[in-house]
Amino acid sequence: MRTAFGVLEVVAPGPGARWAERIWLTVPKRAWRPKTPIAVSAGEPFTMTVRRSTVHGTVWGTEGPAVYLVHGWGGVAEQLDAFVEPLLAAGCRVVSFDAPGHGRSTQSFAGPGRSTLLEFSESLSTAVDRFGEAHAVIAHSFGAAAVVLSALDGLSMGRIAVVAPMSDPIGFSYEFAKMLGFRERIRRGFLRVLEKRVGMSIDKFDIPQRMRSEDLTGLPRLLIVHDLGDREVPVANGDRLARLWPGAELDTWTSLGHFRILTDPDVVRKVTAFSSVPRTLPVP
Repeated sequence: MRTAFGVLEVVAPGPGARWAERIWLTVPKRAWRPKTPIAVSAGEPFTMTVRRSTVHGTVWGTEGPAVYLVHGWGGVAEQLDAFVEPLLAAGCRVVSFDAPGHGRSTQSFAGPGRSTLLEFSESLSTAVDRFGEAHAVIAHSFGAAAVVLSALDGLSMGRIAVVAPMSDPIGFSYEFAKMLGFRERIRRGFLRVLEKRVGMSIDKFDIPQRMRSEDLTGLPRLLIVHDLGDREVPVANGDRLARLWPGAELDTWTSLGHFRILTDPDVVRKVTAFSSVPRTLPVP
């Protein structure tokens, strides 16, 4: 593949860009799950329509402030199951879903086996429209990028807790190009193809650029949890987001990696406590 992209970079960057865009949007087929499944009480299944996808989710509880759980790229809703029971015990209602092209949800408008960052954000806003304003949102990895973009776009959220956040999805295109063996002609080209597909400027998804240039007044309180040894999404992402987001708290951990951090009891307690704070209480 690297050899093929190297050739296309020189002789046919257009086809190379279209190929790169397909790879960029392709969802990994196997999602991480904890070795020991997390026991959760029975919730109420629901479906909602996001573009062409039927999104499947679960809601627990009928009253209390709503906390939304958002998984990452190639993930599934159950990856965040460790937060469900603690949030319910704290008096919250919990809403979780599989993004388009993931888990039980049907295919993305980008085609079979694919998904887009835009649909992650749209799934969250659709869920909020249905179940009510987000007292808090807990998001993992790529899902964190979608939640941050939703906040920048004006979706009302009381608090956000991001675990191992991807903070620069467009900036990742440089690493993506390095991994696949192409350079700027294909990199810029595939971003143009992606821009045409989603129907908006790619700059809308450039989190660092937007945070440096837009008015950040009124953003929700942000907790960032990241493992120092995370190999999938290096902690530099969490650090960058902490520096850009006014008043953000960065909480670093060790020996938990990118996924086990989602089930660590101490992390779950910290994130739950942050996410379930009543709005009537002073901000700690």
